[in-house]
Amino acid sequence: MEQGNYSVGLDIGTTKIVAIIGRENEYGKIEILGTGKSKSLGVHRGVVNNITQTISSIQQAVEQAEVNSGLKIGSVVVGIAGQHIRSLQHSDYITRPDSEEVINNEDLDRLCNQVYKLVMLPGEEIIHVLPQEYKVDGQTEIKQPKGMYGGRLEANFHVVVGQVSSIKNIGRCIKSAGLDLGNITLEPLASSDAVLSQEEKEAGVALIDIGGGTTDLAIFKDGIIRHTAVIPFGGNVITEDIKEGCSIIEKQAELLKIKFGSAWPGENKDNEIVSIPGLRGREPKEITLKNLSKIIHARVVEIVEQVYVEIKNYGHEEQKKKLIAGIVLTGGGSQLKHLKQLVEYITGMDTRIGYPNEHLAGDSDEEVASPLYATAVGLLMNALESTGNQVVNEEEQVPEEEKELVGQESMSGPASMKSDTERKSIFDKWSEKLKDFLDNAE
Repeated sequence: MEQGNYSVGLDIGTTKIVAIIGRENEYGKIEILGTGKSKSLGVHRGVVNNITQTISSIQQAVEQAEVNSGLKIGSVVVGIAGQHIRSLQHSDYITRPDSEEVINNEDLDRLCNQVYKLVMLPGEEIIHVLPQEYKVDGQTEIKQPKGMYGGRLEANFHVVVGQVSSIKNIGRCIKSAGLDLGNITLEPLASSDAVLSQEEKEAGVALIDIGGGTTDLAIFKDGIIRHTAVIPFGGNVITEDIKEGCSIIEKQAELLKIKFGSAWPGENKDNEIVSIPGLRGREPKEITLKNLSKIIHARVVEIVEQVYVEIKNYGHEEQKKKLIAGIVLTGGGSQLKHLKQLVEYITGMDTRIGYPNEHLAGDSDEEVASPLYATAVGLLMNALESTGNQVVNEEEQVPEEEKELVGQESMSGPASMKSDTERKSIFDKWSEKLKDFLDNAE
């Protein structure tokens, strides 16, 4: 396989860790070159709580992806979620020294950098600063002010904030697994890139990504991100409830949920029974499917209602904020039977399941097109767009001293990538700061 510009997305989830290697083909679609998946140990509700186990799980997934693709992974784009994530709205402005000159990228960067200096609560750091709408000399509703004349440039920002320690722990795991940290991006944003169309973002849509440990929400309207939230419940609490309610072990509870689980208890008849082998020669247990779906239903309703509170907080009830495209469900939890119908029943909004296959090349593996991989595909798209990480062919191993140079180059992107500031992720500067911190900590 010839060397080229490949990128890697690494999704560190609560139940699984996925590494995907890919590149963009001539039609602008993503060609998956290799995937690796391992059981996630050491992550609880999206936050690393055991560094050693997380490093080992990352290495497993990465090695599998390397074997599948015949390539060596150098730098990765990683996702961040977890209950410590919160978002806020903020307005800021700059006064330009010369209003006779047109607004350029430097002005936009200066305005964004000013927001990064906001004072946060102790132990918190700004992860993303996402401009929503601009104002130039009082003229409102400007989506792109570049090239306009004006003395005062204002903007409304969606600011995503997270705990410094949680972010640094992820960085430490990546570094200890022998990888370079190319970029960090918020997981609901990555998932939305993978499963939402531009039309949906324009019309107004709420993306609900139900993972193992957390449920992530991202709301778009007029093509702009309006609200993000992370709810600290996911598929794992449903499994936990089945385990407790049916007095069985976790492995059996997970299998029951996947094979027979339904979010709608009405469809199961009372005489539908599933038999589970007893432990160490004990009598097998008989569980009615009606009882199983009642347990699942109770917890799913709780999760969906919490998400709906967040959607209503955004102001969905108001006519001007109405989300015409409704709800898109993705993530492993979205594969639960009859979940779409239940969400429609609770929220009264149109709902569909989001698959990341729209951006994938036609011959891609069917498994990768599953909602389970939405975040990983979104992270890979982010990697291809902003950093252009370099991955080297196994046969052409790079000497150690050159590896550092490749790592540095991958931060700014190889020469073949688009280098203008618009394509560069706002987050690059933050990633560099985190890398410096990790280097100094050694």
